[in-house]
This record gives sequence, structure tokens and C-alpha cells, in this order.
Amino acid sequence: MIEKHYLTPLFAPSSIVVLAGRADAPESLTPCARALHTALRAQRFSGTLQFLDIHTSGTLADLAQTRADLALIALPPEDVVAALEVAGRIGCRAALVMSHGMDADQAARLKHIARREGMHLLGPNSLGLQRPHLQLNASAAGPLAREGSLALVCQSGALTASILDWGTKNAVGFSTVVSLGPNTDVDIAQVLDFLANDARTQSIVVYMEGISSARRFMSALRSAANAKPVVVLKAGRKPAGNEAAHTHSGAIVGSDDVFDAALRRAGAVRVRSFVELFSAAKCLASRYRPVGRRLAIVTNGGGPGVLAADWVNEILLQLGRLSPASAEALAPQLPPLASLADLIDLSEEAGPEHFRRAVEAAEKDRQIDGVLAIYSPKPGTDAAAVATALAETKRLMGKPLLACWMGDASVGPAREVLRAAAIPSFRTPEAAVGAFGNIASFYQNQQLLQQTPPPLTSLAKPDIEGARLMIESVLAERRHVLTEMESKTLLAAFNVPVTKTLLARSAHEAMMIATQLGFPVALKIDSPDVSHKSDVGGVALDIHTGAAARDAYTDMVQRVARLQPGARIQGVTVQKMARARRGREICIGLVTDDPFGPVITFGAGGTMIELIDDRAMELPPLNQFLARRLIERSRVAETLGEWRGASAANREALEQVLLRVSEMVCALPQLREMDINPLIVDEQGAVAVDARIVVGHAAQSMGGRSEHYSHLSILPYPARYEQVWPLRGGGEYLVRPVRPDDAQMLQKLVKELSPESRYFRFISQIAELPASMLARFTLIDYDREMALVAVYRERSAGEDGEIIGTERIVGVSRYVTNPDQSSCEFALVVADDFNGRGLGSRLMLSIMDVARDRGLSEVDGLVLANNPSMLKLMRRLGFEVKAYPDDPDFKLVTHQL
Repeated sequence: MIEKHYLTPLFAPSSIVVLAGRADAPESLTPCARALHTALRAQRFSGTLQFLDIHTSGTLADLAQTRADLALIALPPEDVVAALEVAGRIGCRAALVMSHGMDADQAARLKHIARREGMHLLGPNSLGLQRPHLQLNASAAGPLAREGSLALVCQSGALTASILDWGTKNAVGFSTVVSLGPNTDVDIAQVLDFLANDARTQSIVVYMEGISSARRFMSALRSAANAKPVVVLKAGRKPAGNEAAHTHSGAIVGSDDVFDAALRRAGAVRVRSFVELFSAAKCLASRYRPVGRRLAIVTNGGGPGVLAADWVNEILLQLGRLSPASAEALAPQLPPLASLADLIDLSEEAGPEHFRRAVEAAEKDRQIDGVLAIYSPKPGTDAAAVATALAETKRLMGKPLLACWMGDASVGPAREVLRAAAIPSFRTPEAAVGAFGNIASFYQNQQLLQQTPPPLTSLAKPDIEGARLMIESVLAERRHVLTEMESKTLLAAFNVPVTKTLLARSAHEAMMIATQLGFPVALKIDSPDVSHKSDVGGVALDIHTGAAARDAYTDMVQRVARLQPGARIQGVTVQKMARARRGREICIGLVTDDPFGPVITFGAGGTMIELIDDRAMELPPLNQFLARRLIERSRVAETLGEWRGASAANREALEQVLLRVSEMVCALPQLREMDINPLIVDEQGAVAVDARIVVGHAAQSMGGRSEHYSHLSILPYPARYEQVWPLRGGGEYLVRPVRPDDAQMLQKLVKELSPESRYFRFISQIAELPASMLARFTLIDYDREMALVAVYRERSAGEDGEIIGTERIVGVSRYVTNPDQSSCEFALVVADDFNGRGLGSRLMLSIMDVARDRGLSEVDGLVLANNPSMLKLMRRLGFEVKAYPDDPDFKLVTHQL
């Protein structure tokens, strides 16, 4: 069935009680309370509204007669605890505390009371919330915003008020406005989760300063961005405070870079300034959706058009050009001096009709993803008339249409026309192109969002147990930095190619090992105390004789002892020089970020790594698609093709190393930092020449209940829950966790259900799943919920007689963890033509096994009282069936796990 979100009492209450002092005694009110009283009385709330004074509201018996979904509290700090106790006593399911000046200890006490009473608590120190369609202004942020489809989530009260003021001036409407103060119990992740499921919200703008749980934040953000566009502005762009910067990667990567990678992987788009946030909000308010990166520029002035085209190149968009056929058809309809080579330059003689025809041509051309119309004031032309032509054309367009009306006083009325038509309008070409870039970034980031890699690839199985034993032995010695030999052993356990390396403990041993390996060889100091060997003369390359190896050993040990007194020198490693003189030097690394956990880095390697500062990064786990995109984002990727006489490097080998590193990161929570530098790659493959790894004791859980991969901010695809089962009547089917690419098959299942089956599952007459619900059902957070699909492979004969196999989803079971974090609510649906074949029982037993594995203690659900087959199944599986007090049309079914 379609359930109400657990935060509905907070964001869509049917009844509200206000504890904010007496409005008839304004001198006794806090500034926040005065603002709240004014806001609530400025319009009629669609539900019921009661005002209580905790000091004069009568006895407890009187309070027992009061009931409300939401309590609004705006009292002095010393009265807030009593007010929250009253809210709990009268059965409020949510509370909004707008009182300011409360510290973390006071906030913790409020959280304790709210959790004891089963209330969801927003605040304290919040500016409040607005829900315009409910005529609810429970805030001190000014007048109620106009109604619209844009949601605003803001961790700054001042910015909340500023954005609402901007929205009023620019005729931008909001579905929801939420101000989150510090130390709030209902955090940004929970608000995003609500907005992802809110039908009135089409797009989301977020201003944030910090997060409390990376796992919960990434889960909620991915869910929201999968359903609707999300734009984020984050403050505090500081480098990571990583004290153990033993590796190059740890020294280079900052937390702001990691935040970029996290947002990209979540499918959201980051903006860098307040101005950009407004620009993005304009586009989102116009309901523009993810598109490609090809922007056509229609202009009546060459200069502004060229500025726009330059900025297209600067921010790595593509200039959208008309196809030869489109240009040929459009040219006769334009002034004689018009040019269609790159820009659609209509010339200074262009009028409204010329703009309209050019924009229509760009709309129809498949080589173009969006259109920017630039108008420069010209004598004899009517700026407002051109804007009106665009407004008429926009109604028939499916592609984004943006406008830039240059100038000021003469184009004011034209901008009003564009605003009324919901065409995002900008004052400069660069701002308009940048705004389109924000829309276009969704297209690329959504591809990353759809990736749900497993923790282990289909490559040769790694020796995970051996790797763990070695790390434990290092930690037992109270060491954290692995030697080169240990680091390479760890890499080899995960099948990363490494150069054969042997440890010499004397000059004589170095000479013998070098002779056996074959020349030329490289010698490197082996010490847990030396971070960067070349800085202390701890590297000798191109040694061609045994005598030279012996002398190099002696000189190196003496030199390191002199330059770094006290360093423990265990010997010198000897290895054969890497085979490829034209190989590229790459660095693949790992850093651990607070709060996002491990992050994989890729870029140029060698001794000048910090100077080059080439780092692309991605959150694990990786698959081949993500590994390829990670390589493409680095600058060194440009050297991997045929370059200065060298053959193209083996990119597949690089991708394989990245996948192996991802496996290491997923399997070994003890990893803190790593440098594989250099990794030499040529046309034949890749080999790790040097490596340095830093380990520590396993990190604490990032917020998930499951012990599996709790150090990761994105949970891997849980392949361990895949099982093949026999089908009653013959054949077999696969039960596995749902994936994002199941959306089409899931929609087909719903469409092919009988009307009765659809109603039993969704309590609705929907014929198919809305896009937002389909997104929510297929891209899930495997930590807090699970959906198992039964996949049946149908076989049919093709035109040439060849047997073709087609996969079909024939059943789905799912659970979502309840806010109590100990129970979950389930749902089940089976294709009509597979009823009676044991599918429903197997899917329910399997989803209960998963819930039990995740530490949940109870599973429950609501079943329509007139659905006898489902009730029969529940009883057969041992569920308790009882009346549901809130609605006699349903039965509540529960099972202890």
C-alpha cells in the first residue's frame, strides 16, 4: 500500500498546538514567538490551530482533552523542557522548537524527551518551516512564500530569510521551506527523505554547513536525487584535517574535494556561490530536468554570443550546432546577414519572428539539448515583443530555454514577460551558460547515481583472510605504516600486479639478489619511519652490476641514517626495473575522510606528484563504469592514448587495478591511506613499482546497523542475498536485491497486474507507478530497507529459430525500517500468472531472513481485510493477524523475527 511518510505529522499536520506565550501580552514574548504569532495569523491554516499557555492552561485533565499532530514551541529556553513535556502528554507526534540560544546539552535533553514520548523533533534553534499549500507558516522567516514546486532546506536562518525574500521578488514558489538549526534531532537526511517522497516537491535546493552521519546523508540524498533534481551549496570549503598524512594522497586531497565526489556519486549538483544557487533555483523552479550538455546560442549580437560560447568551453559544455538540414531550412527565414555556422547569430536586424523561428529550429534539432536566447538592445527593436515571442514558443518546448536580456532600464518590461512565462532570465551570458551547466551536470551525475557495484568483482578471488592476518600482525607490533614489502604483499593478495621485490639485509645480500633478478635493478630503503624515500636519498635506480648494487646499499643506509637519525632501517629492497621506458607513471591512492570514510583517488604519479596535483576521486565501491569515469576525470588521462611515439596505454589494465583497490577498501576497514606510486602502465598492462599503506584499527560504524561494510558511506550491492529457487510446476527463478536498472521490468510487472491486484498492493487505482515512486522503489539504501525481486527467465524462439532468453520480474517483497530502528514494515506483490506457485511464500521468507540478518526484531504490515489470499498466506507463515484500530478496513499482521 502507499503509506504516509513518518514525518507527515511534522510537515503535513492536520492539527497544531502552539506553545509560544500569550499573544495578548506581546511584551512577554520572545522575538521568535512574536514572529510566529504574526506568521500564523497572517493566513488561515487549512487544519485546526490551538494556542496553549503552559502556565495557565488548566489541569492535566484539561490537557487530556487536547490532541494535536504538531506542537510549535517558541518560549524562553528555561520553559522549553516543560512545553515539550506538555506536547508529549497531549499525544503530539512531532514538535518544532524555534526557541534560540539553547546549547548542545539542552538540545540533548530535548531529544531524550522527544524519543521517550515518540515525537519527531525539529530544533531547537530552528527558524521554523513553511508549507504554502497548507497555508502553514510556522516560522520566523517572514511572510509565507508563494506556492510552487521548489523545496528549500537550509542550515542557516539568515540565508533562509534571504532566499525567501529573493523568491518573492522573482516570483519563485516553494512547496516546502525548512530551517534546520544546530543540534536538531530531525536532521537534513530525514528532511531529504521526506521531500524525495513528497508529490508537491519537484526539485530541491539545499544550503548546508555539515552532516552528522555520512551513511544516512548519502542514502537520503541519493534517494532524493534519483527522484528529482537536487542542488547543494555547502559552506566551509576547508582542507581535510588529516593528521596522519603519511602518503602523498593524504597530503593532497581535501575534504571539499571529497564532498564534490560524494555529491557527484549521489546524483546531485553542487554550486559554489550564493549567486549560482539562485541561478540554479530559477532553472529548477521552471521544472527543467536532466539533459545533455549541448547548448545552442541564439543571439542578435555577435559579441555577447561569443562571450557565451567562450564560457561554454570554459565549463566543459558543448556548443549546440544546428544540423546541416536544419540550418538549410532555417536560413531563408532569417535576415540576410544571419550566420548559422556555430552560433545562431540572427544579426542586428532580427525581430521577434526571427527569434521564434530560430528557437523552434533548435528545439526540433536532435543535436541540441538546450537553448540560450541572448538579446542586445538595438534601435528600432522591441525587447518586450521578442520576450513575448519566446514566451509563446516556450509553451511547446520540451528542452530547457534560458534567456539573457542584456542592458538595464530598456529591458525591464521584457524581463517581466520572461519571468511570467517561467523562462529563467539572466543579466550576463556567463551566468546563463553557468545555469545551464548546472542543469546539464544532472545528466552525467545521474549516470553515476545508477551504479550499485558489488563489493567483489567477477575477477579472481582475493586472499582476504591472508591480508587481514598481515594487517593484524602489523597492528600487534603497534605499527601503522606498512613497509614496501608488506604493502606489496597486501596488493598481491588482491591480485594487483607488483614488481618482484626482495629484501636485502646486507650489502652482500643486495649484490646476490640483484644478480639473480637480472639487471637493471632498483634499490629502495626499507623503513617504517621513512615516509618519502626519495626525500632522504633512499632510492637508487638503474643499477647495472653486482658491485654497483653492493655500493649503493652501503651508501644508501649511511645516507638515510645521517639525514633521518633514529629511523629504523630494516634493510634495502631490491627489484627489477619496470620494463617499459615509455610507460606512464600513475598514482592510485586511498584517503580516509571525516565524515565520508574511504575515498579512492587516481591521477599522475612520480616524484613530482604534489606539484602536479592531479587527483580525481570516487567513493567505493567501484564497478567498471565508475572506474572508467574516474580515469577520464584526471588530467593524466590525456596522456594514456598514443603519445609522442608511445603506444596507447592499456586502460583496461588500469580499470582492473582500480577494481582491485575497491575490493581492498570494501574488505579491509583497517585501511586508512594508500599510495600505489608509481604504477607503471603501458600497452602491455600495469604494474605497481612502489606502494605505501597506512592502517589502523577498524573504524566505528558510519550509522548503519549492519556489520557488513559499516565503514563505507555507500553500501555495496548485497550479492550475498542472491539465491536460485525451484518453481512449483517446473523451472526456476532467481531471488536477488533490486537494482536501479530494474525500473523498466518493475513498471511492466505493475502494468500487467489485474486492477484488483494493483488495488490490494497500492490501495489505489493507479495503472502504473509514477516516475518518483518508481525511482524510490528501484534505487534503495540497502542498509535501512531491502527489496527482493523474483526474476524469471522466459525462453522464446527468435525469427531464425534461435532460443532467446528474456528476464521478467514476477514478484517483489520489500521492507522499510521503522523509525524505532528495531522493526520494519513489509509489502509483497506477485504477478497474477505466478500465483499459487510458491513465489509469495519464498519472497516473504527471504525478506524476513534479510531483516533478521540486519538485526531487526519484528516485521509488520497492513493487509486489506477483503484480501483473503494474503491473509491466508500470513497465517500460514506464522504472522499474528489482528484488528487495526485506526482503520477497520485493514488488518495488522505482525511476526517476531
